[in-house]
Amino acid sequence: MDYRGQNALITGASSGIGAAFAAALAARGASLMLSARREARLHDLAARLSAAHGVRAEVADLAVEGAGRALAEETRRRLGSVDVLISNAGFGTFGPFHGTDRGRIHAQVMLNAVAVADLAHAVLPGMVERGGGVVVNVASTAAFQPVAYMATYGATKAFVLSLTEALWAEYRRHGVRVLALCPGPTDTEFFDVVGTNAFAVGKLEPPELVVERALAAVDRGKGTLVSGLVNLLLSECARFTPRAVVSSMSEKVMRAKVPGAAARP
Repeated sequence: MDYRGQNALITGASSGIGAAFAAALAARGASLMLSARREARLHDLAARLSAAHGVRAEVADLAVEGAGRALAEETRRRLGSVDVLISNAGFGTFGPFHGTDRGRIHAQVMLNAVAVADLAHAVLPGMVERGGGVVVNVASTAAFQPVAYMATYGATKAFVLSLTEALWAEYRRHGVRVLALCPGPTDTEFFDVVGTNAFAVGKLEPPELVVERALAAVDRGKGTLVSGLVNLLLSECARFTPRAVVSSMSEKVMRAKVPGAAARP
């Protein structure tokens, strides 16, 4: 995939996987529109990359209705087109569902799922018209099974995975490459937002490695990438195990990580 002269919109770009995508695409010659909620860090990243690559920065709260389409339109206004979309913005919560703040649940659904669909819907017509483009939606290995005590997060990522695999099937004949990227535990600030990394299985992967694998998968025209062999094996096991068994196992494993919950029946 030749990214020279392409315009890329990246959400959740201020750190972690989003920032790694920004650096990788800028190095490949793409102009960037970067979106995140942390304005100061976002503009710092843009300043560091813009000297060599002409990076742009935009701040948007994608957890509100209509923000995704508005961001896509702003990118077109400032850059002329959206040739590459990286939907990376998202967050998780950890703990009993009934004890999670309702506003946080709603914001998770809006940011992790609704904004992903809105952005794809906004940019795909132009990509079809031009006969090419790239859409990478960042899901998770949590998409492959219900995740007790992270119920909303797992559900939103399952939505992203299903949506993206369907879009891959629909749009590859139009020359548009669509990838569902499913990282396992990654060395990002995700766990800081959640409040714990106790549930992470295995060694944390560096975000730069995850991004390089993702861009290689785009080159090969893949529709889904689970980053890392161990993560791939675990996700495939979940596919072929009865759902009730997977859910029960998830609850037992995750309950042991919830403060004060392990002793409860």
